[in-house]
Amino acid sequence: MSEVLLMGPGPSPVSHRVRSAMARPLLGHLDPRFLAELDGLQADLRMVFESSAALTFPISGTGSAAMETAVVTLCRPGRRVLVLSCGVFGERIAAMVRRSGAELTLESFPFGTPVDPDIARRRMQEVAPHVVAVVQAETSTGVRSDVDAIAALAKEFGADLIVDAVTSLGGMPVHADTWDAAIVYSGSQKCLGAPPGLGPITVRDGLVQNQDETRSWYFDLGLISQYLGSERLYHHTAPISMIFALAEAMRDLREEGLAARFARHRKASAALRAGLDVLGLHSRVATADLLPSLTVVAPPKGLDETDLRRELLLAEGVEIAGGLGPWRGTAWRIGTMGEGARLQPVLRTVASIGRVLAHHGRAVAIPQAGSQAAKTWAETD
Repeated sequence: MSEVLLMGPGPSPVSHRVRSAMARPLLGHLDPRFLAELDGLQADLRMVFESSAALTFPISGTGSAAMETAVVTLCRPGRRVLVLSCGVFGERIAAMVRRSGAELTLESFPFGTPVDPDIARRRMQEVAPHVVAVVQAETSTGVRSDVDAIAALAKEFGADLIVDAVTSLGGMPVHADTWDAAIVYSGSQKCLGAPPGLGPITVRDGLVQNQDETRSWYFDLGLISQYLGSERLYHHTAPISMIFALAEAMRDLREEGLAARFARHRKASAALRAGLDVLGLHSRVATADLLPSLTVVAPPKGLDETDLRRELLLAEGVEIAGGLGPWRGTAWRIGTMGEGARLQPVLRTVASIGRVLAHHGRAVAIPQAGSQAAKTWAETD
């Protein structure tokens, strides 16, 4: 199988160090050497979450598993939950809340726009929620919402805050302690630069001790905390190789430094947008709301966008993604995450898209697009 440059919204490319870590000999999930690796990974996750919470660890499952853990922990019959949604993944939180039996209020904002804090305030006044949930970086639209403002409102109204940081953690600041968030969760396969399969999560100290038994056994944080704590009570068999991989990815991050990692994601996304602009592919999101990890552009008119993406994959070895929800068929989602947030993957992506467009008769300036991308990379802080 030939290697593909993964420039969609996840999974993202991983380093050779991370690949090698996955090939390490297996250990048992109670082996003291594995537990030491897991302890170190938890410490590194606290760093990137900016969290002091003891219960900070990787859920054995993807980001959606971490999302469900947050919902089953905080949402149950008799609790009022306000979900502030600006895309598909906010809607997914709402779908899980409905299944929990909690009283759901869904406030949806137009696709391609962030959560409006003024509207959020009015809805909190009306609903008096026990729980507020928001997506920091909406993967379906490439939009960031102002979690600082939402967190301040949740605190004012006495609500527990759930933050989805799946497409932001490791690529832009996440402030779990400053937000006083009840739960913040993410996924391993995006800006953290690891394969898919783990859902990093951080849970405010004292939250689990004050919760009733959840409806989920697998995602019961009280039971899982007994395995992570000094008791080391068996709960489930941890995905050993995946934890090795994420631990190595976090070593990469620690060595690079958070500030440098954030800057690299900013440079990569700016360079990508600059190159795509020259090719005539423009962002669908206002500049103030752009993510550093995901760019969403309108595909060329008059051509089948699905066929173009397939040709890009099979002829050029570059994967990008189509739109979701209302933007299905009218958007391309291109990630600059993890090892993909570097100049060479960006230049290859821009050139590959240019060649596919040229193959379909479009007049595109491929060298100029690459030059503009490189120039923007050099000029972006």
